[in-house]
Amino acid sequence: MTAGISNRTRSVALVLACAAATAGLVGCSKPASNDAASKQRYNATVRWTAHGVPHIKADDWGGLGYGFAYAVATDAVCTLAREFVNVRGEQAKFFGPEEGRVEADVFHKSVITDQALAHAGARIPKEMQALTAGYIAGYNRYIADHTGAAAKEQLPASCRDQPWVRPIDGTDMARIGIGVGIRYGVGRSPAALANATPPSKDEKISRTLPPVPEDVTMMGSNAIALGKAATVNGKGMVLGNPHYPWSGSSRFHMAHLTIPGQLDVMGVGLISTPFISIGFNHDIAWSHTVSTGLRSTLYELTLDPNDPLSYRYGEETRKLTTRVVSVDVRQPDGTVKTEERTTYFSHFGPVVEDKDLPWTSQVAYVVRDANLDNNRSSEQYLKFSLAKTVDDIVAALQSTQGTAWVNTIAADRDGKALYADYSVVPNVDEALIKSCASDKVQRWGGARVVVLRGTPDCEWRNDERAQQPGILPPQQLPHIVRDDYVTNSNDSYWVTNPAQPLEGFSPVIGVEKTERSLRTRAGVVMVKEVLEAKESNRFDAQRLQDLLFNHRNYGAELLLNDLLAVCKREPKSVKVEKDTIDVGKTCDVLAAWDRKQDVGSRGAQIWTEAWPLIAATPDLWVVPFDVKDPIGTPRQIKVADAKVRKAVMLGLATATKKLNDAQIPLDAPWGEVQYAERNGEKIGIPGGSHAGGMFSVMGAKLQAGKGYAPIVSGNSWMQVVTWTDAGEVDARGILSYSQSEEPDSPFYADQTRLYSKSQWLKLPFTEAEITADAELRSLALSGN
Repeated sequence: MTAGISNRTRSVALVLACAAATAGLVGCSKPASNDAASKQRYNATVRWTAHGVPHIKADDWGGLGYGFAYAVATDAVCTLAREFVNVRGEQAKFFGPEEGRVEADVFHKSVITDQALAHAGARIPKEMQALTAGYIAGYNRYIADHTGAAAKEQLPASCRDQPWVRPIDGTDMARIGIGVGIRYGVGRSPAALANATPPSKDEKISRTLPPVPEDVTMMGSNAIALGKAATVNGKGMVLGNPHYPWSGSSRFHMAHLTIPGQLDVMGVGLISTPFISIGFNHDIAWSHTVSTGLRSTLYELTLDPNDPLSYRYGEETRKLTTRVVSVDVRQPDGTVKTEERTTYFSHFGPVVEDKDLPWTSQVAYVVRDANLDNNRSSEQYLKFSLAKTVDDIVAALQSTQGTAWVNTIAADRDGKALYADYSVVPNVDEALIKSCASDKVQRWGGARVVVLRGTPDCEWRNDERAQQPGILPPQQLPHIVRDDYVTNSNDSYWVTNPAQPLEGFSPVIGVEKTERSLRTRAGVVMVKEVLEAKESNRFDAQRLQDLLFNHRNYGAELLLNDLLAVCKREPKSVKVEKDTIDVGKTCDVLAAWDRKQDVGSRGAQIWTEAWPLIAATPDLWVVPFDVKDPIGTPRQIKVADAKVRKAVMLGLATATKKLNDAQIPLDAPWGEVQYAERNGEKIGIPGGSHAGGMFSVMGAKLQAGKGYAPIVSGNSWMQVVTWTDAGEVDARGILSYSQSEEPDSPFYADQTRLYSKSQWLKLPFTEAEITADAELRSLALSGN
């Protein structure tokens, strides 16, 4: 498809609409007739306020989707077009086989089948059907308006005149939705599925699997919801702080969507998903954090010793089925060759193979992913957008179970605060794990995994109360509503509020009565500091903003004095491999450090490199973890222990050597060490690593001669939402990486500069706020 997309083509394509994803509100079921489709006309108005924030208004859902797609494409057309290439399985065709693109293509073509697409469209509300149809038309309109010699404006330089930028249809939208939903299940290792190969008859012949590309992206989040007992005016309040990638289709994009009398919602969605996934309306605000719940389990198949393509299932033997996919691969000379690859499936799901999961003549490993059957996200987020109370959010979560892999944190104007992990989780309890777990594999790709025997008695349990077979029903998932606060920073549900631990749930959802991360502890400590203060002991919006943007390093606040005490007792010359390192200056810099990771802080780079090494020391703590004090323990390093002191000094020396080798001054300001580069401008970025004890998180690997750049993930969209005494929305937010990742966009770096200074935007939500914006500009759209 190289020119426009016909109405008939669009109508037919909408049969295969879309899909289950955390923010993926895409999809259609039964299309309108061809005649009706040809008469469909979309109308919308897009108004942009300062920093390129679009406010889309339409009289119906189709028009809203039309304007929304046009607005997203204005900032992110190249990113979005690239993601359509990805989920079509065409990366290698256009960009070559490097960086695991062939494996990614094989994966997408094997998993996102016609059957999966048809299932994904089976439970899509009519509003979302209309929105998606309009979205497709709006995206295609943008492409048409910005290509060809007659276009007044061309596409951004990064995708201008590229053959992979083309119109879309319903299957494209469906593929994107499914891809987002299975990220933490079968999609965790596309190469493991693509490279799975039956063993040869002679197993002495070793098979070398292609290397898996390194992924340094950390997906995580912080969120806090405050109830009436914790705020100055008794209204609810939400801090949303997802830690998402700084590049690609998982970037967030700000928008405000309005259908007068029906819908008025603002916030962000992923570039690849056409709705607001974190945001607010007049009555409710919500955010998400990545949940510890598992979305899949592995099954260990016992193979027929005479046939590695057959497996035992109870008293019977079953054959693996195969899917042969064709992948076009660009060659060095620019030509394209087609490769055929075969992937293998059991009734549980696909065979996966890597160094952790070998496929031998005795066993093979397959993955069952609950989100491949999740087609309810669009229904859920429609209900979110229309919710008026925390109780409405709970009802939406329970009645749809459409959340793929995140917790939900929300508050309403009446002052209720909610935490819920109503995400899609396999119905596997502790008893089933004890009776069925394999002891051969404990982890996969560095993450915890449950591996069950591939026998009938080890199938996921079905519960009629659940929204799909094989998942836990809402009654067996954790949630809590309180008047004071709830918080989550990617640990399990257990102490979302330490005053009311949540216990007794399946270990597949998360672990209980175990040590919490320094980031989790930091969030609770900083909330309690305000609530337990002698004066001003309730939150207003500014205090909640400052909780995040103080950029305090809680790990250093808790433990740096102990390290400095070791410095005073131990010799400053430390042997690291063949080098002798002088840590005298290292200790002096740490002593002067303000224990923050703001752009002007000096010494944070030492802590960033040293603390993870020191934290791995056995028997480190004077006060070990205490289940009765999960926020206050563990604490105090054993300064009196010679072995611990030696480990501390070795950690400091190793960090010093690493920074010296990378040409990074020990006392350089943090903003000169960690930065985003925008068109040659280095913009200092506050925040730091999760492992180092930061609540305000940034993720980047140390690069020799550069520093912590480029930023890979971390603080992305940040919002603080509450209500005034009069009940009006008071919303502030900032998109750390700005609206567009295109260097030729005016909105490529503007919010990044504000974030560098720890500044927020006052989000214009009311009509008066929008029309008063000094940079207001508008575009009326109409088309079909």
